[in-house]
Amino acid sequence: MTRRAALAVAAVAPLSVGSAAAAEPVAQLVAQAAGKNAAFMRGDMQRWSELVRIAADFTLMQPFGGPPSRGFDMSPGRMAERARYFRNGKTDLELVQTYACEDIVVLVMIERQTAEVGGLPEQDWSLRVTEVYRKAGSEWQLVHRHADPLVRHVKLEQAAAIARGLDVNE
Repeated sequence: MTRRAALAVAAVAPLSVGSAAAAEPVAQLVAQAAGKNAAFMRGDMQRWSELVRIAADFTLMQPFGGPPSRGFDMSPGRMAERARYFRNGKTDLELVQTYACEDIVVLVMIERQTAEVGGLPEQDWSLRVTEVYRKAGSEWQLVHRHADPLVRHVKLEQAAAIARGLDVNE
Protein backbone atom coordinates (compact mmCIF):
# COMPACT_ATOMS: atom_id res chain seq x y z
CA MET A 1 0.00 0.00 0.00
CA THR A 2 1.29 3.43 -0.83
CA ARG A 3 1.85 5.99 1.90
CA ARG A 4 -1.09 8.01 0.53
CA ALA A 5 -3.42 5.01 0.76
CA ALA A 6 -2.25 4.21 4.30
CA LEU A 7 -2.86 7.78 5.41
CA ALA A 8 -6.24 7.77 3.75
CA VAL A 9 -7.24 4.58 5.59
CA ALA A 10 -6.16 6.12 8.88
CA ALA A 11 -8.07 9.31 8.15
CA VAL A 12 -11.25 7.92 6.60
CA ALA A 13 -11.88 4.46 8.03
CA PRO A 14 -12.72 5.53 11.61
CA LEU A 15 -15.28 8.02 10.28
CA SER A 16 -17.27 5.61 8.19
CA VAL A 17 -16.69 2.10 9.54
CA GLY A 18 -19.46 0.96 11.83
CA SER A 19 -17.24 -0.77 14.38
CA ALA A 20 -13.64 -1.35 15.35
CA ALA A 21 -14.02 -4.95 14.18
CA ALA A 22 -14.88 -3.72 10.69
CA ALA A 23 -11.82 -1.42 10.49
CA GLU A 24 -9.30 -4.26 10.06
CA PRO A 25 -10.95 -5.83 6.99
CA VAL A 26 -11.33 -2.37 5.45
CA ALA A 27 -7.61 -1.65 5.86
CA GLN A 28 -6.77 -5.08 4.42
CA LEU A 29 -9.10 -4.58 1.45
CA VAL A 30 -7.64 -1.13 0.74
CA ALA A 31 -4.12 -2.59 0.75
CA GLN A 32 -5.32 -5.46 -1.46
CA ALA A 33 -7.02 -3.02 -3.86
CA ALA A 34 -3.80 -1.02 -4.19
CA GLY A 35 -1.76 -4.17 -4.83
CA LYS A 36 -4.15 -5.78 -7.29
CA ASN A 37 -4.57 -2.54 -9.24
CA ALA A 38 -0.80 -2.11 -9.51
CA ALA A 39 -0.43 -5.70 -10.72
CA PHE A 40 -3.28 -5.33 -13.25
CA MET A 41 -1.89 -2.12 -14.77
CA ARG A 42 1.57 -3.75 -15.07
CA GLY A 43 -0.03 -6.68 -16.89
CA ASP A 44 0.96 -9.04 -14.05
CA MET A 45 -2.20 -11.14 -14.09
CA GLN A 46 -0.60 -13.92 -12.03
CA ARG A 47 -0.08 -11.54 -9.11
CA TRP A 48 -3.47 -9.90 -9.68
CA SER A 49 -5.25 -13.26 -9.49
CA GLU A 50 -3.44 -14.07 -6.24
CA LEU A 51 -4.75 -10.86 -4.66
CA VAL A 52 -8.43 -10.93 -5.64
CA ARG A 53 -11.32 -13.30 -5.15
CA ILE A 54 -14.08 -12.70 -7.69
CA ALA A 55 -17.60 -13.70 -6.66
CA ALA A 56 -19.62 -15.91 -8.99
CA ASP A 57 -22.23 -13.14 -9.28
CA PHE A 58 -19.64 -10.42 -10.00
CA THR A 59 -20.73 -7.40 -12.06
CA LEU A 60 -18.38 -5.03 -13.88
CA MET A 61 -19.11 -1.59 -15.27
CA GLN A 62 -16.00 -1.00 -17.40
CA PRO A 63 -14.34 2.36 -17.90
CA PHE A 64 -14.88 1.93 -21.65
CA GLY A 65 -18.65 1.98 -21.20
CA GLY A 66 -21.20 -0.42 -22.58
CA PRO A 67 -23.53 -2.72 -20.71
CA PRO A 68 -22.46 -4.19 -17.38
CA SER A 69 -20.82 -7.60 -17.61
CA ARG A 70 -21.58 -10.50 -15.31
CA GLY A 71 -19.07 -13.05 -14.11
CA PHE A 72 -15.37 -12.92 -14.87
CA ASP A 73 -13.36 -15.05 -17.27
CA MET A 74 -10.21 -16.21 -15.43
CA SER A 75 -9.23 -18.71 -18.14
CA PRO A 76 -5.51 -18.80 -18.99
CA GLY A 77 -6.16 -17.51 -22.52
CA ARG A 78 -8.21 -14.52 -21.35
CA MET A 79 -5.70 -13.71 -18.60
CA ALA A 80 -2.90 -13.78 -21.18
CA GLU A 81 -4.90 -11.33 -23.35
CA ARG A 82 -5.25 -8.96 -20.38
CA ALA A 83 -1.52 -9.25 -19.66
CA ARG A 84 -0.75 -8.11 -23.21
CA TYR A 85 -3.38 -5.34 -23.14
CA PHE A 86 -2.17 -3.63 -19.93
CA ARG A 87 1.55 -2.90 -19.71
CA ASN A 88 4.11 -0.97 -17.65
CA GLY A 89 1.63 0.64 -15.29
CA LYS A 90 2.53 2.91 -12.40
CA THR A 91 -0.23 3.38 -9.84
CA ASP A 92 -1.23 5.22 -6.70
CA LEU A 93 -4.50 4.70 -4.87
CA GLU A 94 -6.42 7.62 -3.43
CA LEU A 95 -9.06 6.46 -0.99
CA VAL A 96 -12.09 8.77 -1.04
CA GLN A 97 -14.48 6.96 1.31
CA THR A 98 -15.22 3.57 2.84
CA TYR A 99 -18.45 2.02 4.06
CA ALA A 100 -18.53 -1.21 6.04
CA CYS A 101 -20.81 -3.50 7.96
CA GLU A 102 -20.40 -7.08 9.09
CA ASP A 103 -20.35 -8.69 5.64
CA ILE A 104 -20.15 -5.81 3.09
CA VAL A 105 -17.36 -3.31 2.43
CA VAL A 106 -17.54 -0.53 -0.15
CA LEU A 107 -14.38 1.28 -1.28
CA VAL A 108 -14.68 4.57 -3.17
CA MET A 109 -11.32 5.39 -4.76
CA ILE A 110 -9.43 7.23 -7.42
CA GLU A 111 -6.88 5.00 -9.10
CA ARG A 112 -4.22 7.45 -10.23
CA GLN A 113 -2.17 5.64 -12.85
CA THR A 114 -0.26 5.75 -16.06
CA ALA A 115 0.15 2.77 -18.36
CA GLU A 116 0.33 1.48 -21.90
CA VAL A 117 -3.17 0.22 -22.64
CA GLY A 118 -4.27 -1.57 -25.78
CA GLY A 119 -1.07 -0.72 -27.63
CA LEU A 120 -1.38 3.02 -27.03
CA PRO A 121 1.66 4.91 -25.71
CA GLU A 122 1.93 5.44 -21.97
CA GLN A 123 -0.58 8.00 -20.75
CA ASP A 124 -2.70 8.89 -17.74
CA TRP A 125 -5.38 6.24 -17.17
CA SER A 126 -6.71 7.48 -13.83
CA LEU A 127 -10.15 6.17 -12.91
CA ARG A 128 -12.92 6.89 -10.43
CA VAL A 129 -13.70 3.50 -8.91
CA THR A 130 -16.24 1.96 -6.58
CA GLU A 131 -15.69 -1.62 -5.43
CA VAL A 132 -18.09 -3.69 -3.34
CA TYR A 133 -16.82 -6.68 -1.36
CA ARG A 134 -18.94 -9.35 0.34
CA LYS A 135 -17.72 -11.71 3.01
CA ALA A 136 -18.08 -15.36 2.01
CA GLY A 137 -16.94 -17.63 4.81
CA SER A 138 -13.53 -16.37 5.86
CA GLU A 139 -12.71 -14.48 2.63
CA TRP A 140 -13.81 -11.24 1.06
CA GLN A 141 -15.02 -11.52 -2.54
CA LEU A 142 -15.24 -8.69 -5.05
CA VAL A 143 -18.90 -8.60 -6.13
CA HIS A 144 -19.01 -5.32 -8.05
CA ARG A 145 -16.61 -2.84 -9.68
CA HIS A 146 -17.57 0.38 -11.40
CA ALA A 147 -14.79 2.41 -13.03
CA ASP A 148 -14.92 5.49 -15.20
CA PRO A 149 -12.27 7.82 -16.62
CA LEU A 150 -14.04 11.04 -15.59
CA VAL A 151 -11.46 12.01 -12.96
CA ARG A 152 -11.18 15.46 -14.50
CA HIS A 153 -14.16 17.73 -14.90
CA VAL A 154 -15.80 17.67 -18.33
CA LYS A 155 -18.06 20.31 -19.81
CA LEU A 156 -21.78 19.72 -20.06
CA GLU A 157 -21.51 19.42 -23.85
CA GLN A 158 -18.80 16.76 -23.53
CA ALA A 159 -20.89 14.77 -21.03
CA ALA A 160 -23.90 15.08 -23.32
CA ALA A 161 -21.86 13.83 -26.29
CA ILE A 162 -20.64 10.83 -24.28
CA ALA A 163 -24.22 10.09 -23.17
CA ARG A 164 -25.35 10.16 -26.82
CA GLY A 165 -22.51 7.84 -27.79
CA LEU A 166 -20.70 10.46 -29.85
CA ASP A 167 -17.00 11.24 -29.94
CA VAL A 168 -16.41 14.07 -27.43
CA ASN A 169 -14.50 15.98 -30.14
CA GLU A 170 -17.43 16.00 -32.61
